[in-house]
Amino acid sequence: MKRFASYLFVALLGGFTFALSYHYIFDRPDPANQISIEAQMPVSQANYVTAHPAVIGPDFVDAADESIHAVVHIKSELRQRNKVYNDFFDYLDDFFGNQHRQYNNAPAIATGSGVIISPDGYIVTNNHVVQQSDKLEITLNDKRSYDATIIGTDPTTDLALIKIDEKDLPYLKYGNSDDVKVGEWVLAVGNPFNLTSTVTAGIVSAKARNINILGDVGAIESFIQTDAVVNPGNSGGALVDTKGELVGINAAIASNTGSYTGYSFAIPSNIVKKVISDFIDYGEIQRAYLGITFREIDGEFANEKGLDNTYGVYVVDVSEDGAAGQAGIISGDVIVQVDNSKINNKSSLLEAIGTKRPGDEVQVFVHRGNSMKQYTVTLKNRSGNTEVVKKDNIEILGGEFEPVSKEVMDELKIENGLKIIDLKDGKLKSAGVREGFIITHVDRQPVESVNDLKYFFEGKSGGTLIEGIYPNGQRAYYGIGL
Repeated sequence: MKRFASYLFVALLGGFTFALSYHYIFDRPDPANQISIEAQMPVSQANYVTAHPAVIGPDFVDAADESIHAVVHIKSELRQRNKVYNDFFDYLDDFFGNQHRQYNNAPAIATGSGVIISPDGYIVTNNHVVQQSDKLEITLNDKRSYDATIIGTDPTTDLALIKIDEKDLPYLKYGNSDDVKVGEWVLAVGNPFNLTSTVTAGIVSAKARNINILGDVGAIESFIQTDAVVNPGNSGGALVDTKGELVGINAAIASNTGSYTGYSFAIPSNIVKKVISDFIDYGEIQRAYLGITFREIDGEFANEKGLDNTYGVYVVDVSEDGAAGQAGIISGDVIVQVDNSKINNKSSLLEAIGTKRPGDEVQVFVHRGNSMKQYTVTLKNRSGNTEVVKKDNIEILGGEFEPVSKEVMDELKIENGLKIIDLKDGKLKSAGVREGFIITHVDRQPVESVNDLKYFFEGKSGGTLIEGIYPNGQRAYYGIGL
């Protein structure tokens, strides 16, 4: 029995060992086949739909809700003269001396947008929305309507301040437009095509953009360029950041059709804030000047002047008694920074100085040769001092003006001019000027717009020579004292 048991144990152990060896050697899965199976595991049938995660982007809901209640619709009623009809009779008036004819006026309606900036009814908009207006009607987002009065207008920045008689209004707070970055999301809020409370979104495409749209002497063009959709009627509306703060006032579009085709332009809020504060605090714009002439730098000019790069603006000339000259800046310097603002073109310099007032001090950084120099500059007004400008001298002229058409200029063989369309008691009438007179020059400087006239008369005193021509071709010269 013991021997039989021993044989049985050996037989069982051998069978178990054989079975185990066979499984280990012959019955293992093929590694290549295993890899192939694992590689095919994630494959699913074509008709199986896989859910994608939601796209995460900026949230505009709060900013839009904050903005639409503070943006208003503006209807501007103005009366336009029939130019063909009136130019014919202006000629007869000059010949026969008729000063009592009544003009045939035709009413016109313009619309735009505005932004409430204080709870007591101050509203900022574009100058071109309200200029020459006889009546302004303001409609709030809740459909309440008010008549508005014009507090001040500034063609050099295309800004205007108007006011309605109401309290506790929703309003927007100013943001810092210097902090706005290219690529940042923004909202444009306004009333395009009379579609009230319209909000569109886009990004900031560029800053300090000059599009040569204002065309006045001393104009400040340093627009924020965006691709937010802006159309006619958006003018004067709000450009806000994702926090709902006002970073610009929409003013223009780049278009060959008159409608949006890709880019819009807004006036930076830092310029808006300064201009509006001037209207409220002083009743007039307090413009500051460096007292220099300058030009932008391109590759050709840099090579001509031996400059290392094209960054900054080149100082061509410096007024001896101007702010920059008295601080030590000289011709040939390259201005690269004003305070914390980098200067790379004309627009950025105009914006940096345009947010200041006469008497303000700024730190101006210039490249001179191979060194960087810093100057503390006390800005001045156009008259060369730091006094507050209290009244616009153009008001004492006693006239209303309009630009001269190209047809009239060709007929009279003049290249520029500003026509007097209405004459009241004032310096012009006292000097013998008659209605219809076209002012072509002031102190030998050409005049093309009302803002040119304001620019030439800003802070001016003493004698002034005005020259021009009447519609019948008679040239005349007048001297007035201020």
